[in-house]
Amino acid sequence: MTRVLHTGDTHIGYQQYHSPERRADFLSAFETVIDDAVEMNVDAVVHAGDLFHDRRPDLPELMGTLSALRGLNAAEIPFLAVVGNHESTRGGQWLDLFERLGLATRLGDDPVAIDSTAFYGLDHVPESRRDDLDYDFTLPADSDINAEPTHHVLVGHGLFTPFAHANWDTETVLDESTVDFDAVLLGDNHAPGIERVDEVWVTYCGSTERASASETDERGYNIVQFDTDVAGHEGVDIRRKSLPTREFVFVTVDLEPGEGAERVREKIGQHDLDAAVVIVEITGDGEAVTPGGIESFALDNGALIARVTDRREIETETELSVSFADPDAAVDERIEELGLSAAALDIDDAVRSPDIADANLRETVKSRLKDQIENDPAALAPPERDDGDDAESDSERDDAPSSDAAADVSDDDIDDAVDADAESDPDNTATADDTATADNTADESTANDDSDPDEGELSTMEDFL
Repeated sequence: MTRVLHTGDTHIGYQQYHSPERRADFLSAFETVIDDAVEMNVDAVVHAGDLFHDRRPDLPELMGTLSALRGLNAAEIPFLAVVGNHESTRGGQWLDLFERLGLATRLGDDPVAIDSTAFYGLDHVPESRRDDLDYDFTLPADSDINAEPTHHVLVGHGLFTPFAHANWDTETVLDESTVDFDAVLLGDNHAPGIERVDEVWVTYCGSTERASASETDERGYNIVQFDTDVAGHEGVDIRRKSLPTREFVFVTVDLEPGEGAERVREKIGQHDLDAAVVIVEITGDGEAVTPGGIESFALDNGALIARVTDRREIETETELSVSFADPDAAVDERIEELGLSAAALDIDDAVRSPDIADANLRETVKSRLKDQIENDPAALAPPERDDGDDAESDSERDDAPSSDAAADVSDDDIDDAVDADAESDPDNTATADDTATADNTADESTANDDSDPDEGELSTMEDFL
C-alpha cells in the first residue's frame, strides 16, 4: 500500500485583509499539514502548486517553509510538487532551490517512484500556450525505475473539467498523454472535489486556508492510497481530512421593516467571535445600517477582523453584484485583467506591499525596474493574450529588446516610470465592475507566461528574486 498526502494552494505569504495575523495563518496551515504527514507517516507529501502566494515570498515565509520541509525530510518523507500560477517566475522556481537543498522533488515528464506508484507533474501553463503541449511523458520502461509501477499518477495545477471555472479539458490531457494515468491530483481550484473522467479519478484537495470570503467550507487535504495488489484506477482510494484553521464566522441578517443596526448586532452577538474573521451580509427591507459601526461592534467583542456587506444598496441601485468583504481579492482580480507585464506586476507588488515604507518606495521600485531592464528585458513586454489574433507569438517575444538596448534607458526615465506608477493607488481600483466576481478560486497567472526554469546554474538566493 502506498499512501500519500495530497495538498496544495497553501498560498504562504498572503497577507489577507492586510492582517499580519492572517499572513501567519497561511504558513501555520502548511506547518500543520507537514506535522500531520509526519504523524501519519505517509509515504510522500504531494503538493499541487501555489505553495507561495506570489513569486517574491518574504524571508519569514521562506524560513518557515524551509523549516517545515526540513522536518519532513528528517522523517524521510519525500516532498513532491509542481509549480502553480501564483509563484511562477522567469529565471527559476523556488521549488528548484528546495530541490537543490535536497528538500523537495519537482515533478515533470519523468516518473518519480514512491514504492510501486509512479508520479508525474504538469506545472501551470497559461491557456494561450496549451495548444502547444504534447503531454509526452516518459514511460517507466524508458526511465530509471526498475519495476513496472502498479499505478501512474499525474499531479497538475490548473482549472480542469468537470469542475467549476474549468478552462483545461481533462479528457484531452488523458487522451493525448503517453502514459495511462489512474489518478490526477490537482491544485488551483480552492474547492475540494472528486470526479471520474474516463474511469480515471480526478480530485482537487482544496486550499489549506480561506483565501477568499467565498470559501465557506472547511479547509483540508486528501489522503490518497494506492493498493499495490490492485492495479489501475480500481486500486485508488481517496479520503478527505479537515484542517483546524482560523474560525470564520459568517452572519447573514435579513432585516424586516423597522429593524436596523440593533438587530444586526443581536445576530452577531449570538456567535463566539474570539479571534475570528467575521463576515456579515445584510439583506431585507429594514433600516439603513452603517457598516463601520457594525464592524467596530464585532471588533470590540473579540473579532480579529470584521467585514460588512449591505446587499440592499447594490440591489436597489444597479444589477451589479459587488462585495468588499475581501478587497485584496478584488484588486488582485482587476490587476490580472489588465494584462500587465512582469515588470509592471513587480512594481505593483512593491507599491501595495505593507512591508515597504513610503519613504523607501521610490528606491525600491527604481532598483527592481533597473534589475529587470539589465537582466530580463523580456519582462517589460506584456504577457500573451488569450483572445486569438491578439495573442503574442513566440517570434514576437524573440523580438523583445536586448539587454544592451535596454541598458540605454536612463535613470530619469526610470524615475518618471516610478512617479507615474506611485501616483496610482491599486487599492482604489476596486469598482463595482472589478469586484463582481471576486473569487480567488478562478485566478489565472498574475506573474508571467513562462513557467520553464532557466537552464543556467542558480547558485544563490538572489538568482530567484
